Amino acid sequence: MRCTRLVIADRYPIVLQGLASVFATLPDFEIVASCSDGMSCVEAIRTFAPDVALIEDSLPDVTASEILAIAGAGNFRTRLVFFTPEIEHGDLAAAIAAGACSVIPKHASAKTVVQSLRVVAAGGTLLPGPAPGLVPAADKEASGAIAENMLSALTEREREIMRLVSEGLPNKAIARRLSISQGTIKVHLHNIYQKLAIHNRTVLAALVISQR
Repeated sequence: MRCTRLVIADRYPIVLQGLASVFATLPDFEIVASCSDGMSCVEAIRTFAPDVALIEDSLPDVTASEILAIAGAGNFRTRLVFFTPEIEHGDLAAAIAAGACSVIPKHASAKTVVQSLRVVAAGGTLLPGPAPGLVPAADKEASGAIAENMLSALTEREREIMRLVSEGLPNKAIARRLSISQGTIKVHLHNIYQKLAIHNRTVLAALVISQR
């Protein structure tokens, strides 16, 4: 059995202890470093080159976006997974959509966290949403066709807003770009969510990227 080498990072010792106790019972995981701040986490990734790093998205000294930038500049091969209180995270939306990282909600069960990290370690993709999962290769063509049919229900303006969301722009920037109010943007996003049966902009951005 292949062992997944793991770095974990969280500012709260009790969270680190909880994660360590979970993974200590699993023969297919090995925690190579446990960190309480961002720079220690980055250094651990650089030193140990783990398969996966599970990182709190709000460490005290370095933001998630900064960690992604450092990882990109250093060509780190480690798969980054951010532990976040909410699955929707504006700063990470574009990175998630581009496949640069994944997220797991902090309220997820231990079983879900383990399952999700196994998916990531195997090269799979976590889908943003209430229950992360893997898109089976055999289902990708069918999933793409369904998504395309759903997108056909959108207006031209809604598609334009979707594209800008996928670029990581907040509502204020989108409103400025399109010369309309933020209130109108919110109405359009509500309509898009209703038509596509989704609940946040992270999933929306991922959907756009998947259609390119």
